[in-house]
Amino acid sequence: MGRVIAITNQKGGVGKTTTAINLSAALAEAGQRVLLIDFDPQGNTSSGLAADIEEGKTIYDLICGNSEFDNCVLKNTVENLDLIPADMNLAGAEVEFQELEHMESKLKDAIKDYKKNYEYIIIDCPPSLSVLTINALTAADTAIIPIQCEYYALEGLNQVLKTIYLVRRKLNPGLKVEGVLFTMYDSRTNLSEQVVETVKENLRESIYETVIPRNVKLAEAPSHGKPINLYDTRSTGAESYRLLAAEIMSKESEY
Repeated sequence: MGRVIAITNQKGGVGKTTTAINLSAALAEAGQRVLLIDFDPQGNTSSGLAADIEEGKTIYDLICGNSEFDNCVLKNTVENLDLIPADMNLAGAEVEFQELEHMESKLKDAIKDYKKNYEYIIIDCPPSLSVLTINALTAADTAIIPIQCEYYALEGLNQVLKTIYLVRRKLNPGLKVEGVLFTMYDSRTNLSEQVVETVKENLRESIYETVIPRNVKLAEAPSHGKPINLYDTRSTGAESYRLLAAEIMSKESEY
């Protein structure tokens, strides 16, 4: 049964989509069967994998019942990695959901019969605490929270943790924080190290040993429609996401 991991932070620019794409690709490279769900109306995960999106075949169509699961999945976007893409139609789901019963469980219901086909299902959440994010957290077993090594990291982290605790209490009692992931780490500055130490001192949740560095190749890869392990397999960014994937797989017995 696939482990469903939501990658979430209401702040933009923290490496959320970068992590969704490259963690998924690193898990797939390690031989795991992975489904990546783009759950952000901006569709950056889809464009970052050069997805060819056909009308009526996105995550919006799946959760709204307009299309079947198999019609919405792009198979082997990368070897072992399937993708359900998103486009701006997903923004309309926020309004439509307001009129529906059990609106917070639409994604969970849409994927429940297909979890057995994958070892991991990764959900890239939108950069907001919206009904889409609530849907993703309701569907998830665990959540990864990427945070940028900057002064306001702890403030943003506290907000997303409150949302996770609320979803756990009201909608998904089994939801766990998989871990906090530091991104855009710059070893040349004292600030990055200070942020890491501050978060470690103030946080009860688990923190990944793997830290994602600032890396030019990581920034370039989406414009080429490739994950970092295919765009520049020897880069520090590729090696970091391989380490993160290994760390996540090593926790499998805990879930």
